[in-house]
Amino acid sequence: MSDNSAIEWTDATWNPVTGCTKVSPGCQHCYAETFAERFRGVPGHPYEQGFDLKLWPDRLALPLQWKKKKYIFVNSMSDLFHKDVPETYIKSVFETMNKADWHVFQVLTKRAERLAELSPALSWTDNIWAGVSVENSDYLYRIDYLKQSSARIKFLSVEPLLGPVTELANHLSGIDWIIVGGESGHGARPLDPGWVREVRDMCHAGGVKFFFKQWGGRNKKRAGRILDGRTWDERPI
Repeated sequence: MSDNSAIEWTDATWNPVTGCTKVSPGCQHCYAETFAERFRGVPGHPYEQGFDLKLWPDRLALPLQWKKKKYIFVNSMSDLFHKDVPETYIKSVFETMNKADWHVFQVLTKRAERLAELSPALSWTDNIWAGVSVENSDYLYRIDYLKQSSARIKFLSVEPLLGPVTELANHLSGIDWIIVGGESGHGARPLDPGWVREVRDMCHAGGVKFFFKQWGGRNKKRAGRILDGRTWDERPI
């Protein structure tokens, strides 16, 4: 958790929940799990429990202390809509986001069904964005659940992009922003530049903002994030 994140598409991370469980192929080489498990069993460390799911009520008010506007990635080390996060706790997270209305909160989930289920009971002020992960064409259905949410800004994280998503073009209505990136770290699966260009071109044809995060690989810094001679850093607002 940091008020100065290295993640290219956000400014800060806020983790009122940590830990998660795998639900789809994009989770296979989860960076958060790899990081957290390094500290399992270390007494007093925030990840003493490794990547087991844990609620952190003492962190709920943290964004209220950040007075300058930030784009904040919510639960970079977890998933707010995990089945083991109580609905009452999710509502507490939303209460903070409602109060801290000078920030933009980016809530990203792979549990799209629960997002849609709970959305009517949550207060979606305009500063709360909702997104779902779509790592290949098998998970395009998550977009339909995302569209059932009441978030004003809806986005997709197509990362790690594990295959072509040609059919994505049929799902772009109502989507404001797409982030694309390759997998990084040990065992990273390759990213075909053609897949990235296809998503970029679909975004531009459909009026959707496009953000290219990284090529990934074993050394993501060396691989960089240049696509066709430039960076792509578009945002909805």
